[in-house]
Amino acid sequence: MTRTAIIVSVVAVLLLPIVALALMSLFERRPQLLGRTEFELAAACPATPNCVCSHETDSVHRIEPLRITGSTAEAKQQLETIIATIPRAKVVDEMDDYLHAEFTSAFFRFTDDVEFLIDESAGIIHVRSASRTGYSDLGANRERVEAIRAKLDK
Repeated sequence: MTRTAIIVSVVAVLLLPIVALALMSLFERRPQLLGRTEFELAAACPATPNCVCSHETDSVHRIEPLRITGSTAEAKQQLETIIATIPRAKVVDEMDDYLHAEFTSAFFRFTDDVEFLIDESAGIIHVRSASRTGYSDLGANRERVEAIRAKLDK
């Protein structure tokens, strides 16, 4: 095998996973089950470890709800302000006590869906953050929720 053929083979092997990941992001679609029921977020986490939710009970997916002081309107405004400061994040759906935001990764353009359900009487915001594709998110959804928690606590 010539040196050129070896280089081409190595480059092809290295680029194949990158091209495959880029193509995966092109076929992402917003999940249909997102939203809220009367008292909780409608979607549960999938079996994969790329989701966290305050309604879950297992250690892989469980995350504590966010704490709030003040009204639902104030909490929602705080969330909207925080989301507006995060690059490639946007609110795509909202109701009086609910927000759905999409966060897009910089490199492969993967989208994560993040939902917030405000329970003013309990002083909490239930949260669910989930990747649309892939198996592992390397902790990105948990880190995102904890970063939002830190900004809310300021």
